[in-house]
Amino acid sequence: IALVSSASCGAKNKVPKARPNIVFILVDDMGWKDLGCYGSTFYETPNIDKLASQGMLFTDAYASSTVCSPSRSSIMTGQYPVHTGITDWIIGSQNGSGPRPDQKLLPRPFTLNLDTNQVTIAEALKHAGYATCFAGKWHLGLSPAYWPKNQGFDYNYGGWAAGNPRAHGMGGYFSPYHNPRLTDGPKGEFLPDRLTTEIIRFIKQQVKMRKPFFADLSFYAVHQPIEAKKEYIEKFREKAHRMGLDTLQQFVKDASWMQKRSSWKERMVQSNPVYAGLIYSVDENVGRIINTLKKLDIFNNTIILFTSDNGGLSTAEGSPTTNYPLRYGKGWVYEGGIRVPLIIRWPDVIREGTVCHFPVVNTDFYPTLLQMTGLPLMPEQHKDGVSLVPLLEGKPLPGQPVIYWHYPHYSNQGGVPASIVRAGDWKLIRFYEDNHVELYNLRTDLEERRDVAKAFPEKTATMSEMLNQWKYKVHAKIPWINPYYNPYIIDQYMKQHDNKGLSQYLRAYDTLFSKKVYDPSIKKNLSERYHKLYNLK
Repeated sequence: IALVSSASCGAKNKVPKARPNIVFILVDDMGWKDLGCYGSTFYETPNIDKLASQGMLFTDAYASSTVCSPSRSSIMTGQYPVHTGITDWIIGSQNGSGPRPDQKLLPRPFTLNLDTNQVTIAEALKHAGYATCFAGKWHLGLSPAYWPKNQGFDYNYGGWAAGNPRAHGMGGYFSPYHNPRLTDGPKGEFLPDRLTTEIIRFIKQQVKMRKPFFADLSFYAVHQPIEAKKEYIEKFREKAHRMGLDTLQQFVKDASWMQKRSSWKERMVQSNPVYAGLIYSVDENVGRIINTLKKLDIFNNTIILFTSDNGGLSTAEGSPTTNYPLRYGKGWVYEGGIRVPLIIRWPDVIREGTVCHFPVVNTDFYPTLLQMTGLPLMPEQHKDGVSLVPLLEGKPLPGQPVIYWHYPHYSNQGGVPASIVRAGDWKLIRFYEDNHVELYNLRTDLEERRDVAKAFPEKTATMSEMLNQWKYKVHAKIPWINPYYNPYIIDQYMKQHDNKGLSQYLRAYDTLFSKKVYDPSIKKNLSERYHKLYNLK
């Protein structure tokens, strides 16, 4: 894929006068290559593919984070995670444990709730007369005070503290769900089906009342645990065999970081029949939404936005998908972790079948939806986003796009603390364990295999300074040095126990160095030492 001018984005006519309805569809952990319209030949997504043919498909769309909660906070607020304060998944590393001996750095504490002082996109639309409904995964707060009904949604089906269908004692994708914000359905009812049913019921109610609506369908799928309907699993198991995919090597474990955990391995082939079945159900339910809009004769007055909250899970927890040719996946600052599918359908404005190569990020959704609905922009609120309406209308956005990321944490998937800046075709990553930088030209090296930082010293220096200035401006928190870092303990244990039981050992170590033992007073000194050592701004 080559980046091209935004002139490739197109439109038919001017913005319609009638206030449109909005259906916002967010899939959890769906990778950039998980749709037929993005190149998958194994997964089947006919409804989403057709949606793409009727609207605009973005090749260079990004999530604001490598993991879910920070990305979702950006969608709701139009702000980077560094501004919402939610920089890792909730609760992430803040689980009451102390520093881990296998991590060189101490991740900084972060906010565990989406501040109710933020004016969410739902609140803005509700204030303008829209009925609002949320169905699915929320994961933006630990207590009900921070859940959807206190963040601008009139209705909430299933959104609470949990980040996956089995978190906090939930039952999985099949009823009984044990979800405090979703009544159990008949035994065996499938969660994506149920959430879609609630959204359809909400839409029908608003049509009867002749009220514009904002329906946010935030699937728990395709997050772990990977579960699907038996008939779909069998369908894709047969397909994998027919295509010969089950004869191919599925995983590689060829990087040094992968050796640190037995569960870390990278999938190279899309062939998991359960994952494929789960994606198929997501697509099936997108089709149900579209058919409902058509039957109600509002399809051509409804904006549909479809995207994912981060890259596909490809290096851990079973590694159910691959994002190839993108490097790695969820939890990583390489393209596989942050580049996501994005499709927008806006009847009578977007020219059907348009492909846009202009880099965008999910902080842009907030101002875009405001302008699409004829509402005034709120720049103090969505300060990290820009309206994409000019692109949707076929007009260029001024200047080169510059997008920033800051992830000062270790991910469950093997990723390490880092920050990123993308400017035009160039992407620079600063890794905090040793403060080294990597530079890639995404036009010529989409796979990010050729680090050209040394070959282009001026570009590296310029972009490093851009990133430093941004971090200083937004008060980005840099990780501290871990005074208890001792990789030799880990290496010795792994040799003695043949790599088994490491997670139990780490938990015991965490207990030993709990917060009661770890002295917070050293934090300031560590921070000063770290900044002096690496001359960070």
